[in-house]
Amino acid sequence: FMRIGVVSDTHNNLKNCAKIVDLFNESGVERVVHTGDITQAKTIEVLAGLKAPLFGVFGNNDQERQSLTEMIDKFGFSFVDPPFCLNWAARRICVVHDPLEFSMVDESDFDLLLHGHTHRYTHVINDNQLLFNPGECAGLMPGLNAIGLVDLETLEAEVIKF
Repeated sequence: FMRIGVVSDTHNNLKNCAKIVDLFNESGVERVVHTGDITQAKTIEVLAGLKAPLFGVFGNNDQERQSLTEMIDKFGFSFVDPPFCLNWAARRICVVHDPLEFSMVDESDFDLLLHGHTHRYTHVINDNQLLFNPGECAGLMPGLNAIGLVDLETLEAEVIKF
Protein backbone atom coordinates (compact mmCIF):
# COMPACT_ATOMS: atom_id res chain seq x y z
CA PHE A 1 0.00 0.00 0.00
CA MET A 2 1.41 3.35 -0.96
CA ARG A 3 -0.05 6.81 -1.34
CA ILE A 4 1.84 9.35 -3.37
CA GLY A 5 1.47 13.09 -3.77
CA VAL A 6 1.45 14.73 -7.20
CA VAL A 7 2.20 18.40 -7.81
CA SER A 8 2.65 20.27 -11.06
CA ASP A 9 3.66 23.65 -12.40
CA THR A 10 4.59 25.44 -9.18
CA HIS A 11 6.35 28.18 -11.24
CA ASN A 12 8.28 29.55 -8.26
CA ASN A 13 5.21 30.43 -6.19
CA LEU A 14 7.00 30.01 -2.85
CA LYS A 15 3.95 30.78 -0.72
CA ASN A 16 1.99 28.04 -2.46
CA CYS A 17 4.93 25.65 -2.18
CA ALA A 18 4.99 26.13 1.60
CA LYS A 19 1.27 25.28 1.67
CA ILE A 20 1.88 22.24 -0.56
CA VAL A 21 4.52 20.97 1.89
CA ASP A 22 2.04 21.30 4.77
CA LEU A 23 -0.74 19.56 2.85
CA PHE A 24 1.44 16.64 1.75
CA ASN A 25 2.94 16.26 5.24
CA GLU A 26 -0.56 16.24 6.80
CA SER A 27 -1.78 13.69 4.23
CA GLY A 28 0.96 11.21 5.10
CA VAL A 29 2.00 10.49 1.50
CA GLU A 30 5.04 8.25 1.20
CA ARG A 31 6.50 9.90 -1.92
CA VAL A 32 5.88 13.11 -3.85
CA VAL A 33 6.15 13.52 -7.63
CA HIS A 34 6.65 16.95 -9.26
CA THR A 35 5.65 16.93 -12.94
CA GLY A 36 7.83 19.91 -13.89
CA ASP A 37 8.06 23.68 -14.18
CA ILE A 38 9.67 24.34 -10.82
CA THR A 39 11.52 27.28 -12.46
CA GLN A 40 13.86 28.34 -9.62
CA ALA A 41 16.09 26.65 -7.07
CA LYS A 42 14.43 28.53 -4.18
CA THR A 43 11.35 26.34 -4.76
CA ILE A 44 13.43 23.21 -4.10
CA GLU A 45 14.54 24.70 -0.78
CA VAL A 46 10.91 25.12 0.26
CA LEU A 47 9.99 21.61 -0.94
CA ALA A 48 12.84 20.27 1.22
CA GLY A 49 10.35 20.57 4.09
CA LEU A 50 8.53 17.51 2.78
CA LYS A 51 8.60 14.47 5.05
CA ALA A 52 8.45 12.24 1.95
CA PRO A 53 11.17 11.91 -0.71
CA LEU A 54 10.68 14.06 -3.84
CA PHE A 55 10.94 12.77 -7.41
CA GLY A 56 10.23 14.63 -10.61
CA VAL A 57 10.87 15.71 -14.16
CA PHE A 58 12.12 18.98 -15.60
CA GLY A 59 9.63 21.10 -17.55
CA ASN A 60 9.96 23.58 -20.39
CA ASN A 61 10.26 26.53 -17.96
CA ASP A 62 13.07 24.93 -15.95
CA GLN A 63 15.79 26.96 -17.67
CA GLU A 64 18.00 27.51 -14.60
CA ARG A 65 19.22 23.94 -14.76
CA GLN A 66 22.55 24.36 -12.98
CA SER A 67 21.12 26.01 -9.85
CA LEU A 68 18.11 23.68 -9.89
CA THR A 69 20.29 20.59 -10.19
CA GLU A 70 22.65 21.78 -7.44
CA MET A 71 19.72 22.29 -5.05
CA ILE A 72 18.08 18.98 -6.04
CA ASP A 73 21.39 17.18 -5.38
CA LYS A 74 21.84 19.03 -2.07
CA PHE A 75 18.58 17.59 -0.73
CA GLY A 76 18.95 14.16 -2.32
CA PHE A 77 15.92 14.43 -4.60
CA SER A 78 15.62 12.59 -7.94
CA PHE A 79 14.83 14.66 -11.04
CA VAL A 80 15.41 13.72 -14.68
CA ASP A 81 14.39 14.88 -18.11
CA PRO A 82 11.11 13.20 -19.06
CA PRO A 83 10.05 10.47 -19.32
CA PHE A 84 10.71 9.26 -15.74
CA CYS A 85 9.68 5.59 -15.52
CA LEU A 86 9.18 4.29 -12.00
CA ASN A 87 8.12 1.02 -10.45
CA TRP A 88 6.52 1.53 -7.05
CA ALA A 89 4.22 -0.82 -5.11
CA ALA A 90 3.98 -3.16 -8.12
CA ARG A 91 2.74 -0.26 -10.30
CA ARG A 92 4.51 0.98 -13.39
CA ILE A 93 4.45 4.77 -13.48
CA CYS A 94 5.46 7.17 -16.24
CA VAL A 95 6.02 10.84 -15.39
CA VAL A 96 6.35 13.53 -18.06
CA HIS A 97 5.86 17.29 -18.12
CA ASP A 98 4.07 17.88 -21.42
CA PRO A 99 1.53 15.13 -22.23
CA LEU A 100 2.97 15.04 -25.77
CA GLU A 101 6.07 13.48 -24.17
CA PHE A 102 4.10 10.27 -23.60
CA SER A 103 4.90 9.60 -27.28
CA MET A 104 8.41 8.65 -26.10
CA VAL A 105 7.07 5.51 -24.38
CA ASP A 106 4.52 2.79 -25.00
CA GLU A 107 1.71 4.13 -22.81
CA SER A 108 0.16 0.68 -22.54
CA ASP A 109 3.19 -0.41 -20.46
CA PHE A 110 2.07 1.77 -17.54
CA ASP A 111 -0.59 1.70 -14.84
CA LEU A 112 -0.24 5.38 -13.99
CA LEU A 113 0.57 8.26 -16.35
CA LEU A 114 1.34 11.58 -14.66
CA HIS A 115 1.82 14.91 -16.43
CA GLY A 116 1.70 18.66 -15.94
CA HIS A 117 2.19 21.53 -18.41
CA THR A 118 -1.46 22.13 -19.34
CA HIS A 119 -2.33 23.72 -15.96
CA ARG A 120 -5.62 21.81 -16.26
CA TYR A 121 -7.07 18.99 -14.19
CA THR A 122 -7.04 15.64 -15.99
CA HIS A 123 -8.40 12.39 -14.55
CA VAL A 124 -9.01 9.67 -17.14
CA ILE A 125 -9.41 5.98 -16.33
CA ASN A 126 -8.92 3.65 -19.27
CA ASP A 127 -8.67 -0.15 -18.86
CA ASN A 128 -7.16 -0.12 -15.36
CA GLN A 129 -4.86 2.76 -16.32
CA LEU A 130 -5.02 6.22 -14.79
CA LEU A 131 -3.97 9.40 -16.63
CA PHE A 132 -3.71 12.18 -14.04
CA ASN A 133 -2.74 15.83 -13.70
CA PRO A 134 -3.98 17.56 -10.53
CA GLY A 135 -3.80 20.98 -12.22
CA GLU A 136 -1.34 23.66 -11.20
CA CYS A 137 -0.05 25.54 -8.20
CA ALA A 138 1.28 28.71 -9.79
CA GLY A 139 -2.01 30.56 -9.56
CA LEU A 140 -2.58 33.45 -7.22
CA MET A 141 -6.31 32.75 -6.82
CA PRO A 142 -7.13 30.93 -3.57
CA GLY A 143 -9.12 27.76 -4.20
CA LEU A 144 -7.80 27.32 -7.74
CA ASN A 145 -4.47 25.72 -6.84
CA ALA A 146 -4.50 21.94 -6.69
CA ILE A 147 -2.37 18.99 -5.66
CA GLY A 148 -3.19 15.32 -6.07
CA LEU A 149 -3.09 12.21 -3.93
CA VAL A 150 -2.96 8.82 -5.64
CA ASP A 151 -3.45 5.45 -3.96
CA LEU A 152 -1.20 3.07 -5.88
CA GLU A 153 -3.13 0.02 -4.73
CA THR A 154 -6.50 1.14 -6.13
CA LEU A 155 -5.30 3.88 -8.56
CA GLU A 156 -7.87 6.17 -6.95
CA ALA A 157 -6.88 9.82 -7.17
CA GLU A 158 -8.18 12.82 -5.29
CA VAL A 159 -7.48 16.50 -5.59
CA ILE A 160 -6.91 18.92 -2.74
CA LYS A 161 -7.65 22.52 -3.70
CA PHE A 162 -6.30 25.45 -1.72
